[in-house]
Amino acid sequence: MTEQTIDEQTSVTTVVSRVVDYPVKKVWGVLLTTDGQAALLGDGAILGDKGDTWRANDGTWGVTRSYHPFEQIRFSWHKDESAPKTWVDLTLSELSPTQTKIQISHDHAGVDFDVAKLTAHWKAALSRIDHDAL
Repeated sequence: MTEQTIDEQTSVTTVVSRVVDYPVKKVWGVLLTTDGQAALLGDGAILGDKGDTWRANDGTWGVTRSYHPFEQIRFSWHKDESAPKTWVDLTLSELSPTQTKIQISHDHAGVDFDVAKLTAHWKAALSRIDHDAL
């Protein structure tokens, strides 16, 4: 698993990735399931189509912004009902016919975000996808 954090004056970006031993089509298919979306976003969350709002039981929520099968899903992410919008970009990269890199980039998080906690959140999501959903 790799991780990178970029901290600027007004914004924080954190990037985490994991290589899984599954083809990209399998990973994509799992991300579209209820279990896969719960692993990514939290229990209760369903991404839906572009423009649809999603909500997780923990209070996080957002809107699906772009959706490119087998490649990328981009959505807004709010840590609670009153929190400002941040952006999450999940990308899939085929490394071989049996290996896929899953990368999550979370940007435009304000400097008030706890970077370590945000990074740990997305690392845990990748772990849930890998161990619970795949």
